[in-house]
Amino acid sequence: MPAGAGLPAGVPLQPDGLVLEHEPVTGSAVASGTPATGLCELGRFGGLELGVWEMTEGGMYDTEAEEVFLVLSGSATVEFLDEDGTVTSVHDLVPHTLMRFAAGTPTRWTVTSPLRKVYLALPA
Repeated sequence: MPAGAGLPAGVPLQPDGLVLEHEPVTGSAVASGTPATGLCELGRFGGLELGVWEMTEGGMYDTEAEEVFLVLSGSATVEFLDEDGTVTSVHDLVPHTLMRFAAGTPTRWTVTSPLRKVYLALPA
């Protein structure tokens, strides 16, 4: 399924078989290594965006959207940061981890095995 093709009704999709085009993380968003991310929006439901997101090994800083996600594969650590960059909490992400982000939350991701998640988010 090409990126942005949407999720057809009544047709099963195996998210681990979905090929995503990756773009390198650049500039001040890079925390370590040479991470890249890929995204495929599958559709919108009740005003929420449904999609699959993936990150390769490495580290990056991000500011999160209002989102709930389920890790499908890979492993990572996500650190929640306060305004000055101090770590407030650390969470390991592995397959079957379910997590929610509040909009505007600053984070640092460290991916040790390519991480893939399916998410529902309020559009930015």
